[in-house]
Amino acid sequence: MTFDQIAWLPLCAGLTAAGVVLSFLLMRRRGAGAGLRGLAWSLVPLAAYLTGALPAIWKMGTAVAGFVTGLVFSPMVWAGIGVAALSAVLFLVSGVLRRRGRAARPARSERTASAPAAAGSTAAGSAHGSPNAPTKPNPRPLPSRRSTPAADDDLGDIEEILKRRGIT
Repeated sequence: MTFDQIAWLPLCAGLTAAGVVLSFLLMRRRGAGAGLRGLAWSLVPLAAYLTGALPAIWKMGTAVAGFVTGLVFSPMVWAGIGVAALSAVLFLVSGVLRRRGRAARPARSERTASAPAAAGSTAAGSAHGSPNAPTKPNPRPLPSRRSTPAADDDLGDIEEILKRRGIT
């Protein structure tokens, strides 16, 4: 055994002893399950010492600390974060501009529909006896919900279905 290994023994033994006492108090207060879970966690430092994992854990900790220090104080990292933030802002702005442009244009069905077909699409009366039902289906589709920015609830869907069926 070297001095480094012996120096870890009191630390691990002290942590394990404190954990055993705390797990006993936890068991009295919250039950056997919580106390046994605390006892299991309190044995971890002693197991790390006995397996010889502490020097490896120490080396990994110093490596991670060095990596984080290099990451935090690196100008290239901060430049990359700035470019990524700018990219995110540009994506958000482009989405808003696309939606605004789409709302200003007429719907596709309004651009392609002809006026004579739309004028004779509905007629009053029906062969089935219902005064509100159209005689033939409407060949011009109703505008989509996306073309009306105010219709952002589910009632717009129901209203659309009822209009297609001739129910007002």
